[in-house]
Amino acid sequence: MLALSLLVGLLALFCAGFGLLSSGGPGRSTFNSIHGQSVQLYGQGLYRGDSVFKAAGNRGTDLVTLVVGIPLLLGAALLYRRGSSRAALLLSGMHAYFLYVYATMALGAMYGPLFLAYVATYSASLFALIGLLTRLLPLAPRFSPALPRRRIAAFLFSSGFLTLGVWLGPILGASLAGEPPGLLQHYTTMVTDALDLGLIVPTVFLSATLIARRQPTGYLIAFPLILLVSMLLPVIVAQTVLQLSAGVTFKLPEIIGPFGGFLVAGALGVWILVLLLRDFGRSAAR
Repeated sequence: MLALSLLVGLLALFCAGFGLLSSGGPGRSTFNSIHGQSVQLYGQGLYRGDSVFKAAGNRGTDLVTLVVGIPLLLGAALLYRRGSSRAALLLSGMHAYFLYVYATMALGAMYGPLFLAYVATYSASLFALIGLLTRLLPLAPRFSPALPRRRIAAFLFSSGFLTLGVWLGPILGASLAGEPPGLLQHYTTMVTDALDLGLIVPTVFLSATLIARRQPTGYLIAFPLILLVSMLLPVIVAQTVLQLSAGVTFKLPEIIGPFGGFLVAGALGVWILVLLLRDFGRSAAR
């Protein structure tokens, strides 16, 4: 796990650093996609072939990955090397974050020179996550029956249904109107929607159901997901700030809604993460 964590950290440092610092290119241009949408290309650096909206968003993710993600990953890996069981939990959550981010980049960003680096990063995170969960599985009974399982399960169910509503609404609305989704732009499919609806939401519901049924394995599944939700708050903030600075316009509800929703979800998520880490650590000490 340590070698994979170091590999992920180095690859992410290279990818995120390149995304933020690269420059040069023809500059912005506008064309009509095959769906009849007018798309403004970013035209600079690594993300020159992406739309302004997505390129600025990618750079926001790069910033959070550099400032928050990589330090947390390497810090957790160092503590895990010293034998900390709580660090193993934290490390599993960080690998879930890097798996999600770089699977999205490999599948959703325009093809570029870092494609293989994206693939290597999410692949290493995937197998590190599998290895960590395999090692943690026998330790699941450490979670105390006194944990507020109903509130944790309710948070997970609410997060799952909220994600369903956020992604299904625009897709179903566009389908009924016979039009492509507004944010499809010149891309071939809605990658984030596909990952969230096909993988994240079912896994969230699975973990919530297991916790509600008093099965401690649910906490092991839930922890990486909750950490991912918590990490999305600074990601959304950074993405929105850089999108606004790039000239992307939002209506006020489009800013307040995501900020408010992720602020509440992130705050509750951090509370649950601390609760689980404390409980897991106390149980290990007994």
